[in-house]
Amino acid sequence: MTDQQYQQAGERFLAQARQELSDGDLAQASEKGWGATTQMLKAIAEQRGWEHHRHRHYHRAASRVRAETGDGEIRRRFDSASALHENFYENDMAADEVAERLDDVEALVDKLLPLLDQTQSRLF
Repeated sequence: MTDQQYQQAGERFLAQARQELSDGDLAQASEKGWGATTQMLKAIAEQRGWEHHRHRHYHRAASRVRAETGDGEIRRRFDSASALHENFYENDMAADEVAERLDDVEALVDKLLPLLDQTQSRLF
């Protein structure tokens, strides 16, 4: 996939996460939130020539972006996304917790978008 395709997938997953949350499917909302995060990190990694095909690469990419920007919020918001990924398997978060973490994912996406070298409008 190209960086643009990763970005589009990330934005689509975030919109789907919100819909799944609205529908009450917290496990799917959680996994789509994680997917939104990883796809955006893959877009950045693709542009920068970083590895991005394994789970550990997402953590590494988030750390590199945090170091690049000096923005400590990136790590905290990435941790929220990671908690959503865990919730997909455990499904023990309440709806308000999933919603709050999806807000963190959306804020992270908003921080990552300007780091991409393209001018593509958001899908939602």
